[in-house]
Amino acid sequence: MKILRDLSELDEYVPGRGVEEVAREHGLDPDELAKLASNENPLGPPPAVEEAVREAAPTVNVYPTALHEDVRGEVAEAVGAPVENVVLGAGADGVFDTVGRAVLEDGDGVLTPSPGFSYYGMSARNLGGYESSYGLRTDDGGFGYDAGRIVDAYDGEKIVYITAPNNPTGTDTTVETVERVADEVDGLVFVDEAYHEFSDRESAVPLALERDDVAVARTFSKAYGLAGLRVGYGVLPDGMASAYRKVVTPFCVGGVSLRAASAALGDDGHVTETVELARWGREYMTENLDAPTYDTAANFVLVDVSPCDASEVAGELERRGVIVRDTTSFGLPECIRVSVGTREETRRAVREINDVYADARGESG
Repeated sequence: MKILRDLSELDEYVPGRGVEEVAREHGLDPDELAKLASNENPLGPPPAVEEAVREAAPTVNVYPTALHEDVRGEVAEAVGAPVENVVLGAGADGVFDTVGRAVLEDGDGVLTPSPGFSYYGMSARNLGGYESSYGLRTDDGGFGYDAGRIVDAYDGEKIVYITAPNNPTGTDTTVETVERVADEVDGLVFVDEAYHEFSDRESAVPLALERDDVAVARTFSKAYGLAGLRVGYGVLPDGMASAYRKVVTPFCVGGVSLRAASAALGDDGHVTETVELARWGREYMTENLDAPTYDTAANFVLVDVSPCDASEVAGELERRGVIVRDTTSFGLPECIRVSVGTREETRRAVREINDVYADARGESG
């Protein structure tokens, strides 16, 4: 009897490279590496989170029943939503998966931005669906959201993803664009606001509370510095939130993670400092990199290193101790994505990128 279904059409998610693997590969000291590949918080978590994790350690033998409800309430208060509309997930990815289980049936599709986060399509395919895409390239060679282009690309997909700001380009959009798309398509418009804290844009959360065809997902991984604990949340319309609770895995977020999220929500100053650093860093890179960059509203900068090969540039930077993301897997083989690090890391990255870029173009010396 055949046990596994045919997975030949599915891909594995490929994350940015970690410090340990790069250090082993190149014989480097891990402490001397600057990891700027995964859009993590260079300041780490808020101090209260470290204390909360230590205090939670003796309770890991207990299911976090009440904690789920407590944190949902705290998130609801923070974003101005009724607690009934707030759901939790193992990162924003967990929210995408669970909404997908509630919405997608075998053969249904999702419409995603290109370039964009690969997991949207992966999640749909894992559920027996398919992925179509709409382009973000503009006539001037940049990137931008255009409601008309999204609507033109729509062909009955059940979920339309809008990432605001977008990964890997940093492109932002407006609530008006989201609303126009929702008015014109028949599916769910799912707004991924993983990087929302770094943007000046208004959130789509009010739309998710007003309409039955808009949903929002966010994460504690970026601005709150909890990437290793996997906590995300969604703000969903009434009926969808109820359906979510029917298909979500039991205790989808662990107790330690929930206590950390609660502590992080109580430290607005840490988020403010993180956002200020991100805005400084993206401005510093834009002004000081010799390679062209794209406008960004996130905590990273997309850098065009053409005519050089991005994988070769990223590889040489690794050998120099700076880890960046080669965006070939995003369909951008001419670009690298550079996360904002500490001020020291960001300045170091700019120096090394400029040196490698000059060498690759034969301009050194």
